[in-house]
Amino acid sequence: MLAELKSHLQNSLSQALAVALPDQTLPAASSLGFDRPKQASHGDLATNVALQLAKPAGLNPRELATRIVAALPTSEWIARAEIAGPGFINLFLTPAAKLAAVKLSLQQGAAFGRSTLGGQQHVQVEFVSANPTGPLHVGHGRGAAYGASLANVLEYAGWKVTREYYVNDAGRQMDILAVSTWLRYLALFGVAVPFPPNGYQGDYVKDMARGLQDKVQNGYLKDATIARITADAPDVEADKEGHLDTLIANAKKILGDDWAVVHRYVLDEQLADGRDDLAEFGVNFDVWFSEKSLFDNGDVERAVAELAKRGHTYEKDGALWFRSTDFGDEKDRVVRRENGIYTYFASDIAYHANKLQRFDRVIDIWGADHHGYIPRVKGALQALGLPTEGLDIALVQFAVLYRDGQKASMSTRSGEFVTLRELRAEVGNDATRFFYVLRKSDQHLDFDLDLAKSQSNENPVYYIQYAHARLCSVLNQWAGDVSSLQSADLSKLESEREQALAQRLGEFGDVIESAARDYAPHQIAFYLKDLAADFHSYYNADRVLVDDESIKLARLALCQAVRQALVNGLSLIGVSAPQTM
Repeated sequence: MLAELKSHLQNSLSQALAVALPDQTLPAASSLGFDRPKQASHGDLATNVALQLAKPAGLNPRELATRIVAALPTSEWIARAEIAGPGFINLFLTPAAKLAAVKLSLQQGAAFGRSTLGGQQHVQVEFVSANPTGPLHVGHGRGAAYGASLANVLEYAGWKVTREYYVNDAGRQMDILAVSTWLRYLALFGVAVPFPPNGYQGDYVKDMARGLQDKVQNGYLKDATIARITADAPDVEADKEGHLDTLIANAKKILGDDWAVVHRYVLDEQLADGRDDLAEFGVNFDVWFSEKSLFDNGDVERAVAELAKRGHTYEKDGALWFRSTDFGDEKDRVVRRENGIYTYFASDIAYHANKLQRFDRVIDIWGADHHGYIPRVKGALQALGLPTEGLDIALVQFAVLYRDGQKASMSTRSGEFVTLRELRAEVGNDATRFFYVLRKSDQHLDFDLDLAKSQSNENPVYYIQYAHARLCSVLNQWAGDVSSLQSADLSKLESEREQALAQRLGEFGDVIESAARDYAPHQIAFYLKDLAADFHSYYNADRVLVDDESIKLARLALCQAVRQALVNGLSLIGVSAPQTM
């Protein structure tokens, strides 16, 4: 409900409690809550405060509820109060209370629904952060849509938000991409090394190889031969990973300083592609944080040294292990291998330590398959003496795309994947963004392409956008000054449908705050569906542009207020609000 209405009801209830229980210690007015009954006949709002306070007061709950109702002060916003069941108090609101949201939406416009809940606390939302080893696929798309929507909602609800992408530009996966590209480059000159089955296989690798050829011509042929590249490599069938590691090592020797150039080239190509793809999807980042920088500035080394200093590591088989079982993990974890190279886990520890120093709160958005990673990361931070309560991790189930009833494979290494760009081209940005956030993030999502592309009431994004287009059509037919609707006489909105639509409008702020608190932008998608349904029902039953001028202006005011809420809500989840369809 509107903040002003909520405060008024809390204060009214608090005054009644003071009369009903003069000798009791009572809860603060601001802590008093209200729920919405499932049945309209049970009122607009309900409170169970009588059930909560009856026992310490030594009273029967219904008796206490009777006292509270009798003591409620006269209010222009409370029509009546009734007692139900064992002692619930049902409140019935006046039309003025229900219509207050219309006036507020007209006054606040693009700020309607905004909140100060976050108190400008600085929060970082880190999301997507896919290895830059290939195009983003439809699985990454859900994390992108969820993270961007969550960041928007938090910002709208009063947090200061930084959107961050963690670039995995150090480590073996980038080496694999670099050697895969170089091998494809060599093949263009007739040096056809048998391509490793666990290299990156996609056509985009061949595209990068041709780009490298355009860039340096034959400059990276060196004295490469099949025999030299595969020298000392174990049999690929017996040891695929060892075979690939040897190819990487030999490539580094053959290329020398040029290896770093190839490595940088493939990284830049894939980062640029990902950046463009995400920007076209309406997903932008404030910070692109380099994993390599953590090694270059010594953060990884310092973090591991601090763990050792605090007694949380031990050496075994030449490697350095973190005692993560002491912090709830299923087994201890290596932070430095026997060859002296730090693991991904070590750099993740350093990165999270860095983040907790920069922000009041950190939200990581991970794929649900990383669930087991949570205790080891939090355990490492705890071992470093850092406040783990400042870290929240939201899990996102990868979306599964079905085309013609067939499940599409999404393996980056094999090259058999459906890209986010392809999905967007097929169903459009709006449907893609909406469908991705239509379910709770940790719930499985089957992406129904046929539904996403359909122009029917069964397609929720079409249904909501059509409501907005209808509203724009009505306002355009009127062709008046929308700002003048602030002075419309809203008391003319007397019908049940009008007041129900206005009351739904009043829920928008609560939905924003709930979505922010629960990290749940899907709540906004659900709300928009309900608001659109209420409007379509109203539109199909009542004419807006009637002859009576005062009624017409009141109904136009309601239409403009609802239109504004649809625009504000859709923008938070990255969906457009077309004026015509």
